[in-house]
Amino acid sequence: QVQLVESGGGLVQAGDSLRLSCADSRRTFSSYAIGWFRQVPGKEREFVAYLTRGGGNTSYRDSVKGRFTISGDNAKNTVYLQMNSLKPEDTAIYYCAASSLYEPPSPGSYDYWGQGTQVTVSS
Repeated sequence: QVQLVESGGGLVQAGDSLRLSCADSRRTFSSYAIGWFRQVPGKEREFVAYLTRGGGNTSYRDSVKGRFTISGDNAKNTVYLQMNSLKPEDTAIYYCAASSLYEPPSPGSYDYWGQGTQVTVSS
């Protein structure tokens, strides 16, 4: 079973960068697509980016294209979300998730979730 642990969140100012990490201690990453989602209290969880199995393809929500980059390190069983030029509207709890689908389009497509890490961007 996949066990995901996110880290790297924090409080930053607008324009700063953060790198989130999603680690799987069970070493199963190569079998799953990994996605990043975010959620603000009172709102639905929204897709941010995903990396397909093997790292062949990526996808991003429009509002983060050009600012965020998802990447994977199979040797470390870790997927990263590099977030640059952060904006206050990026403030949310960020979750990583694993899916057995090749290109999982929505939260319902994911089988396993981490506990989340808070990202707060001040103006």
